[in-house]
Amino acid sequence: MLAERLADYAARLTFRRLPEAVIHEVKRRLLDSVACAFGAWSAQPSRIARALASSVPLRHGATIWGTRTRTTPDLAAFANGTLVRYLDYNDTYLSKEPAHPSDNIPACLAVAEFLRASGPRFIEAVVLAYEIQCRLCDAAALRPRGWDHVTYGAFSTVLSTAKLLRLSRAKTIHAVNLAGITAAALRQTRVGEVSLWKACAFANAARNGIFAALIARQGMSGPAAMFEGEKGFMQIVSGPFDLPAFGGEPGIPFRILDTFIKAYPVEYHAQSAVEAALDIRRQVLAARGRFDSTAVQSIVVGSFDVAIEIIGRDPEKWHPQTRETADHSLPFCVATALAYGTVTPRSFSPTRLKDRSLRDLIQKVRVVEVPDFSDRYPRSMPTRLQVTLADGGVFETQVDVALGHSMRPMSDQDVEAKLYALTEGRLKDSEVARILRTVWKVDQLDDVSKLVAAMPVVNERSAQ
Repeated sequence: MLAERLADYAARLTFRRLPEAVIHEVKRRLLDSVACAFGAWSAQPSRIARALASSVPLRHGATIWGTRTRTTPDLAAFANGTLVRYLDYNDTYLSKEPAHPSDNIPACLAVAEFLRASGPRFIEAVVLAYEIQCRLCDAAALRPRGWDHVTYGAFSTVLSTAKLLRLSRAKTIHAVNLAGITAAALRQTRVGEVSLWKACAFANAARNGIFAALIARQGMSGPAAMFEGEKGFMQIVSGPFDLPAFGGEPGIPFRILDTFIKAYPVEYHAQSAVEAALDIRRQVLAARGRFDSTAVQSIVVGSFDVAIEIIGRDPEKWHPQTRETADHSLPFCVATALAYGTVTPRSFSPTRLKDRSLRDLIQKVRVVEVPDFSDRYPRSMPTRLQVTLADGGVFETQVDVALGHSMRPMSDQDVEAKLYALTEGRLKDSEVARILRTVWKVDQLDDVSKLVAAMPVVNERSAQ
């Protein structure tokens, strides 16, 4: 039974067997997650989730980041997970099913803080969560069957929580079955006009995963054969699949090494497109001395089938009304990069969404599939961009591998710079420096609550 195999792998994974490169990547993903969280601190879904979590105070619970309020670990995971996810700027994994595995980090940290676990135990939990979610993504695609990728998050978080709780094998199996029986999330979250819930979807899966482990600890049993049963997960949700070998098994590297940190706050399949658009803008500036969006006659984006399905097909992508739709719109991301020469969280402000010249430029975008690019996915995610001006000038470029991909990784300094950029005007440089010092030595902490204590309280006024 698959639940038994998952429980046995969770028990085998130990910090002392982790390669140094894997430990280092956990630190980099933790820094990236904290950066995304503080960058999204004032966003509406973040405020809603924080208010809900704050309404259930628990003196010895887990901290809501940016505050000194503690709550239950599942609600802390929900509030902090919403923070990390909101900007669509945290890391990505691409396989049969895409994922954002650093979504697991707030859940792991909430439970680790609640238990006063050590830094090494926290790192164990993070690596386990990455491994479980990514291997499930390798095994079966959920999107074609109408389910959302966050469905797998219930399994990654329940196993990391069970690991931190040190549940017995029997209770871990029950926890997996309890999480799985309620895990399925509908893909409608990411179709058409995207709502505020997009930022909360994995955070909710994590909340459910933590709850399943906590209730299993109390002795609750879960349905047997949850994966393989007549009305089980494989029959109803994923279809049949064989789970690949896990990291740490003979000759098998850990999947965290194959995840990508984002250079731009857009859906991952738009990363190379943004980079290409910025290059085209530089070409036009060099040749014409200025970039005039009204002088653009046409923009052709050559992309791959998955990118087109997710961010370059729905009519709403040419008329985004919300930030959530805009950062999942290939036409918007390309047009704003061309028009403004930068893509930051401010690129999706209400003012930018209403920018008439930008909206006119978006209508000039045509997205076409390049079959060779589709064949190369997910090993690489190329974009070929051609911009034609009214005077007949044609500018072209192609980006095969975006900055941040595992084949072209961001440096540690790049990740640190991302933290400084996303906390500018919100945290003092000295506060950011304290976060950096603590994260880089998280594997030496005897109590991971020291990491949470290193995160400053955000001034409400500076957060607006």
